[in-house]
Amino acid sequence: MTAAGADGLDAIRKSPSEAVLGFDFDGTLAPIVEDPASARAHPGAAPALARLAPRVGALLIVTGRPAAVAVEYGGFEDIDGLVVLGQYGLERWESGTLTAPEPPPGVAEAREKLPGVLEAAGAPPETFIEDKGRALAVHTRRCAEPQVALDRLRGVLAALAERTGLVVEPGRFVLELRPRGMDKGVALRSFIAERGIRPSAVLYAGDDLGDLAAFDAVEAMRADGVPGVLVCSGSTEVTALADRADLVVDGPAGVVDLIGTLLD
Repeated sequence: MTAAGADGLDAIRKSPSEAVLGFDFDGTLAPIVEDPASARAHPGAAPALARLAPRVGALLIVTGRPAAVAVEYGGFEDIDGLVVLGQYGLERWESGTLTAPEPPPGVAEAREKLPGVLEAAGAPPETFIEDKGRALAVHTRRCAEPQVALDRLRGVLAALAERTGLVVEPGRFVLELRPRGMDKGVALRSFIAERGIRPSAVLYAGDDLGDLAAFDAVEAMRADGVPGVLVCSGSTEVTALADRADLVVDGPAGVVDLIGTLLD
């Protein structure tokens, strides 16, 4: 724990009804698995979030997944008050209603060209593409040497993103091509600004490089006088968040335990 993190937790305990709590999905509320389609939230996640939602000012899930997929895979359909910001904030699921813009044309162009780009780059056959609708993720987790395969593809995917007006978001054995202009930090701060609130505190829990933008947002709010807590769902695959976090917990099970501790 850091002193700033302890102050943030104390502020949440003192005034939970004005606090904003945000969580990533994969690796934070759900264990990382080889096939993204088989990911499901930790069995304690939905019950813990259902108890938490009525006690805090706002409860968010901020994820790179489509919002509706995160709701389905998490079993979050019946959690009143939960807001899911999907595709890094481009989509929103709230009270059973999904709001989502049309994908930019660059996504369709990248979708068409991506298989050929991977073949020309000599991507291992175990490399696979996850089509998220408004983004495309290239996974190397199944490869014999997943980090080697990922490093081999960085340059060609960056070039494809440049040609199609997208950006590359790195993650745990994944490189994602997604639209510019939105990240988890922008999503978090935009949501708070939209609500017109000054939170008593902000907590954000994540596990991967894409969550660093949300960490940046919490630290910026700290500088503006809003207490904050940075939580890392720890793993051996990514250490950058652990280096920045106030609190490191043991994966999704540790995140669920943290929620239970806050509730208690």
